Amino acid sequence: MKPTITSEQLTGDPGHPDYRHLSSIPGIRVDLRYATRDNFVGCDLYSPLDCAWLHREAAEAIERAAAWLAARRPGCTLLVLDALRPHRVQEQLWEALAGTDLRMYLADPARGSIHSFGMAVDVTIVDEQGRELDMGTGFDDMTALSHPALEPEMLATGRLTAQQAANRQLLREAMFGAGFVGINTEWWHFDCGDRDAVRATYTRVL
Repeated sequence: MKPTITSEQLTGDPGHPDYRHLSSIPGIRVDLRYATRDNFVGCDLYSPLDCAWLHREAAEAIERAAAWLAARRPGCTLLVLDALRPHRVQEQLWEALAGTDLRMYLADPARGSIHSFGMAVDVTIVDEQGRELDMGTGFDDMTALSHPALEPEMLATGRLTAQQAANRQLLREAMFGAGFVGINTEWWHFDCGDRDAVRATYTRVL
């Protein structure tokens, strides 16, 4: 049986040794959108759980990404929009999109989201004033305009500007250089490590 823990165990005494709280990672800002109403469901899905956690490997990687960005673009900072997403929340999101084609943007809970292992992060960049760089869409925009794989087409048709594409590329350079990998459908989503290996060997948070 694959190992699992509960979200509550992360905040216990002494907590879980494989996870780091986002507050312990220097050089990032945090605005977990599923702990607010500012998400596609329109409600807080995390409270009273503390979901500001990442597996220590992903935490170390995003610390490297933040340091690279600070050196390359002084004044710019990574803003974490989602990190650990407990399995129970992934089930809620899946049900919220039942009967729609938008489920393509979510991992089936039966298979497991990499977020639920603390090995995925949703992230953008903010400037010196804390304003998000223009990426062409906001977080959780479930349209083709969010797809990195379609950026050449979007640029050619004028749906994405050169500056928006450059902002996305800056984000990718920071994350890829730290060991993350992206996906074809969401410019903000990055996995730390191979998905199959994560699902097979890491601890899922329920």
